[in-house]
Order: sequence, then C-alpha cells, then structure tokens
Amino acid sequence: MASRRPVSWLHRARYVFDRTLARSTGALLGWLAACCLAIVVPVSALLVWTDPRAPRSLSERLVAVWRTSAETLRLGGVTGAPLRMLLSVFLGLIALLCVSTLVGVITTGLGDRLEELRRGRSRVLERGHAVVLGWSDQVFTVVGEMVLSQAGSVRGAVAVLADRDSAVMASDLNTALGVTRGVRVVCRTGAPTDPAALALLTPAAAHCVLVLPGDDDAADAEVVRTLLALRSLLGAGAGPPVVASVRDERFLTAARLAAGTRGVVLDVESTTARLLVQAARHPGLVRALRDLLDLTGAEFHVVHAPDALGLTFAEISPRYEDACAVGYLAADGRALLTPASSERCGPGDRLIVVARDNRPPVARQEGTAVDPTVMAGPHDRQRPSSKTLLLGWNRRAPLVMDSLSRTAQPGSHLHVVTGSDDGPVTPGAAGTADDEAVTVSYHVGEPTRPDTLRALDLFGYDSVIALGPDAGPHRARPDDQLLLTLLNLRAAEEETGRALPVVAELTDHRSLALAPLGPDWDAVVRGELTALVMTRIAQNTGMAAVFEELFAARGGALALRPASHYVLPGRVASFATVVASAVRRGECAIGYRAHDAHTPRREVDVRLAPGKAERRVWASSDEILIVAPPDAGTRCPGFASDGRPAVPDVLPEARRGTEDRPARGPALE
Repeated sequence: MASRRPVSWLHRARYVFDRTLARSTGALLGWLAACCLAIVVPVSALLVWTDPRAPRSLSERLVAVWRTSAETLRLGGVTGAPLRMLLSVFLGLIALLCVSTLVGVITTGLGDRLEELRRGRSRVLERGHAVVLGWSDQVFTVVGEMVLSQAGSVRGAVAVLADRDSAVMASDLNTALGVTRGVRVVCRTGAPTDPAALALLTPAAAHCVLVLPGDDDAADAEVVRTLLALRSLLGAGAGPPVVASVRDERFLTAARLAAGTRGVVLDVESTTARLLVQAARHPGLVRALRDLLDLTGAEFHVVHAPDALGLTFAEISPRYEDACAVGYLAADGRALLTPASSERCGPGDRLIVVARDNRPPVARQEGTAVDPTVMAGPHDRQRPSSKTLLLGWNRRAPLVMDSLSRTAQPGSHLHVVTGSDDGPVTPGAAGTADDEAVTVSYHVGEPTRPDTLRALDLFGYDSVIALGPDAGPHRARPDDQLLLTLLNLRAAEEETGRALPVVAELTDHRSLALAPLGPDWDAVVRGELTALVMTRIAQNTGMAAVFEELFAARGGALALRPASHYVLPGRVASFATVVASAVRRGECAIGYRAHDAHTPRREVDVRLAPGKAERRVWASSDEILIVAPPDAGTRCPGFASDGRPAVPDVLPEARRGTEDRPARGPALE
C-alpha cells in the first residue's frame, strides 16, 4: 500500500479558511477583522517604536499603538478603562456598518439606474423624429436613409425599438453607419408588440413610423401585432404615417387592416422576385435602382409646376433643364406614368419627375434645341424568346418563376436546378402559370457542386438567376451555399474566357463585399429595395401611388436600352434630343449610362436627370434608362388568365379610386 504523502501546513490553512468561509457571513467578517488586525497592529507598533518622540514606558507605547490602530480602523481613540475601550470599539463598528450600508445602498441604486439606462428603458422626448420598430437586415438601410433625411434639422433623431440589448443595437448601427451628421440614433429595448414599450418612443409626436419584419418564421405575425399595438396606443386613423413590410403575402390583408388608413404595407418577397427578373433582363439595372431610391443624388419627386398647366406631356418632357418628367399625380392621388404625348396637365395635377430635389423645376434655356435629324428611326420593341437558368430554391423561387412565366415571350424556356434537400419541386409546387408561353424543365443537382454545373450548357442561357436557401436552424448563414455556387460560376468563366449574365440574390448585406461577382453580374440584397421604398414613402406618402405604378403589377417599367434606339450612333446630340426621341416612342428617358471598356458593367454609374443641354457623342454601347409603358398584348403579371389577382400588389392602398382607369400592364418587361 502506497504511503500517504504528508499534507503541508499551507494546504491545511487553506482548507480551514475555505471551510470557515462556507459557514456564514459572520465567519467572513471574522476573517476580515483578523486580517485587518494582523496587518494594522504590527504596522502601528512599528510606527510607534520607530518614532523618536514616542513615550519611553511600555504601557504608554501600547496606548500609542492602540490609538494608531483605532484611528486607522476608524474605531475611535478612547483610552482608559477596558470597558470604555470596548464601548469605543462597539461604536466604531456601528459607525462602520452604517457607512458601509449607506454606500452599498447608493451603489446598488446607481447600478440599477445605469443598468436601466443601458437596457434602454428611458422615454424618448423628441418631436418630429423617425421611429423604427423591429430588427432585421433592413434596419441598416432604413436607419441610414432616415439619418440622411433628418440631417440638417435642428434636433434630428431616429429612435429604434427592438427586443434586443440596446447597447448591442447601438454598437451595430454605429459600425454600419459611421458618422450620423449630427442626427441622434436612439436605441431602446422592448417588444414592439407591447404598447407600453412603444410609448417609450413617443410615436404620436414622430414624423413617421416604420415597421420591419424579423428574420424568423413568426416575423410577419409580429408585424401584425406591432401594427395593432400602434393602433391601440394612437387610435385608429391617428398619429403619423406608418409604413410596414411583410415577407409572406398571406399576411398582407391582415397587416393592411391593422395599419389602418394611414398605413402602407409592402410585400418584400414579391418585390424582390420582380427585381430579380428585371435585373436578369437588364444587366446593371440594380445599381440604377439603388441610385433612384436612395436619398443621395437624383430620385423620384412629386412637384408643383404651375407653368405646366394645360401643356401636353410632349411639351412638358423637354421643358425643364434638370428634371425628367415621367407622369402626373392627379389631385385624387392617382399616379399616371408614361402618359400619352397628348395628355395634358390638368388643374390640381402635380408632376412626377426624376430630379435632385423637390423644388419646382426650372425651365431650360431656349438655346437648347432638339435636333430631329439625329433621332433614330422606329425600332421593334418586341423581345425575343429567352432561355433562363434558375439555380437554387427558396421561398421566392415560385414568385420568380411566376414573374418569368407571365412576362416572357412565347417560346421561352426556364430550366430549374435544385438540390435534393429542397424537396419535391414540380410545376404545380413551383406555382407557374398554366400557359404554353414558357417551357419549364427541372433537374435535381446541387448547384454548389462543380460537376452539376459542368453538365449544363451555361453559356447557352440568356440569363442565370442564383438563389440561396432560406435561413433555418441548421443554416445560420444561408449565403455560404450561394457564395460556393458563385465561385463555381466564376471558375467556368475563367476556364472558357466567356462572360455569364448572372443575377444573385443575397440575404445578408455583408455578403455583398464577399461575393465574387463577374463583370456582367448583379447582386440583389433581399429586402434592400423594399427598405429604400419604405423610407421614400415615409418621407412623402404621396410617393406610394408612384411606386405602386412603378413596381407593382400595374404601371410603367424601368429598363436599360441601347442608345442607338433613340439617337444615331457616333453623332453629337443633346439629352433633350434623347428625351424627345423617347417621347415619340411613348417612353420617358431619365438618364443614361456611358460604357467604359475597362470597367465592369455592374460598376458603371447611371447619370440620372442630366441637364437637357448636355451634349455628347452617343456610342452604340451607351444605354438609356427609361420608364416604359407595357408591351402591347403582354399579360399583366400578378393577374391570372381569368383576371383574378395571383400575386398581390405592393401598394394596393395607393390605388384607391383608380377603378375607372384602364390597366396599364406589367411592371416588369
């Protein structure tokens, strides 16, 4: 049997100390007193014995040691009978206990108050501020645009309420936004569905309220509850304008009812799907859309133009130097985009323009002439049949297929490649329209695998749409699979030396900097466009009707078309000539993009609302950004063959009173 090792006195002392501490608070106080005495008394004795003025007798020196120790421990310095000294010690301990208790109470109170402030529970006492409810990837775009809109005001502020730690929210926003130009960004912690938490942001005094859906499965239900909480707090029809968005079209009706008459509800999924289709047909359009919708540079405005009263649209279009007219906003709130050239501006009508601000437009100088001799002749607008490849599957895939099938020309083909984990994908499950215009084929294969892509004729497609999977418990970063697919597509480009027209849908805005985009590629961040539209409507509710016509199932469509459709290549012409040529075709030119052979297409900026007097040599590679009417005979996307709505409109509230107007056709070409 092995001999037992002796236990050192240090371990025994530590064991006794630990066992004593575990007994009670009194034992802890006893150890504290013993430690203090073990340090204070020897040091006090050393001070007395080394003092040349110290008394010579031992008793007097012990009294001096006592006084020094008592003063150090704040026990008093009473000397004399032992009873008097004990009473002095007792009073000193009572005083120490009272002071310690008072310090503890003050420290606890201050700590609780600081913790409450850290958790964001104080009331926001701003007026005219922007209120953002909820947290998702859209919050960075929304708060950033609201900061720009509030910049320059005396007390600009944006208040954010979400069920997250306010310090974490503030840190994330500061990292994403950087300098806020004097605008305060206030974060508060609380459930947006709780009226008591909503009251912290004083929404009744706000300029606007924006409600964002979260990223979980119950996000849309939370939006509806938040809208109901706002109604219970402010009352029906009262308070500032409310703009909300949902991800599932099944919640649209409930959300609109909960929002009331002052609310506008957008559909994130449908808008993203339409944008993907539009970007696939017009490479580079995504960048132009961002420029049109953000608050920097030129964007859509509704302006008063008294000098336009009674003029036809053909006379108005080239009239203003730095504003491009695209339609009218009637007095009853109806928006009319790309009107007929003979349509006159009536009393109460306002102009819908693309300009740098919402001031009344300035008429151009008489010297800016339109040169009909350089205008291009008639051009066939009929699109040929297309061949599209859809890689991946998620909730938006059926909507993408629906938009493709409803807007494609007869003879078009759609090839869907999905993984086995996506479940059974059939034409019925995909939700395609029951027609013969588009032939849909399916292939089971992982788009992240190089062999799957090699088996496809990638360069035989007119466009490739790449989708990532939906977020889930096992997919914390759904963009990872999409990035693998994009890397494989880039490898195919590098092997062949040919360019692929790819449009990728990203979930996280931070993935945009990581995506290996090719020269002719575009990337759409899910919800970004909707967030920009929300901020524009929040600033001016009259824009709801404009975006209804522009992005919903009815209305004009944005497109990039060759400049040779409007002016002769190699000839010098003013932008006023381009505008006049577009009006002859029933379109509205709002900008152009000059291509550089050394710059990727997706990185070339579109010059919005250039001066009408600007003259340049137009090359055949240049493109004109237009708002176009629907193609004749094209079925309206979002409506089934029997006329029933199939995909809900983005902003149906804006269409009230428009039943007497004829349908204007698709939003996507």
